[in-house]
Amino acid sequence: MAALFLIYKAARVAGADRGATAVGDGEWIWRVERLFHLPNEAAFQRPVLSHELLVHLANGYYAYVHFPATALCLIWLYVRHPVWYLWTRRMLAGLTAAALALHFLVPLAPPRLTALTGMVDTGSRYGPAVYGPPDTDTLSNQYAAMPSLHVGWALAVAVALIAVTGGCLRWLWLAHPLVTLLVVVTTGNHYWLDGIVAAVLLAIVCLVLPRPRTGDQPTHPLARRPAGWPRQRLSPDRDATGALRAPQAPSGHPAGRADAGDVVRTP
Repeated sequence: MAALFLIYKAARVAGADRGATAVGDGEWIWRVERLFHLPNEAAFQRPVLSHELLVHLANGYYAYVHFPATALCLIWLYVRHPVWYLWTRRMLAGLTAAALALHFLVPLAPPRLTALTGMVDTGSRYGPAVYGPPDTDTLSNQYAAMPSLHVGWALAVAVALIAVTGGCLRWLWLAHPLVTLLVVVTTGNHYWLDGIVAAVLLAIVCLVLPRPRTGDQPTHPLARRPAGWPRQRLSPDRDATGALRAPQAPSGHPAGRADAGDVVRTP
């Protein structure tokens, strides 16, 4: 995680003076989406802007659900399904590394920073605002819209939770990435293609990662018996429960039976 954070900061510094390129790429993505007849993000945002409550809910979901939901999923998997926790952690790391490489190679301004889209920056207009002006923002890379890590992480959380839960209701976990996709588009932070590319990258990462073999692993790391665990040494005159064994008859004689009053002598 520390290495990924350092790479992210390096991409932030490298992308600080690529605003014009990022806006040009954003306009190109916008035209490609229209070529493939994807829904118009501005037309999708317009009816939401007429309901201020919906705008605040979308901004709040974007600002406050992304990291806590991922952290809660990882904590729960670590406690209840440690093997799947390890697999999910690797999946998130692989997805994030691939996304950061694409952020570095293809700077992309989000719709809210691309004038051609005509979209509103709902965070700065209605609040809560996650980002400041892109020229003075030293904490985040606002020219890293492709792919959407909001959508990618939400989909990764859903995949992990579906894998460890049973029944038909487990597919309801997909509501999280679906709501996240609608939120990032409504708030003007991403294009539809940003979410699609994130899903493709996640699928590739899942195909590369070996699926965990839960049958060969304990349910929790603490349940694993450490090496050298002391074992009780049983006396040859006692059985597994610790009770005295019945005396054995000498060779060539019929086996005797120990009664309650017999005295059993041991060497």
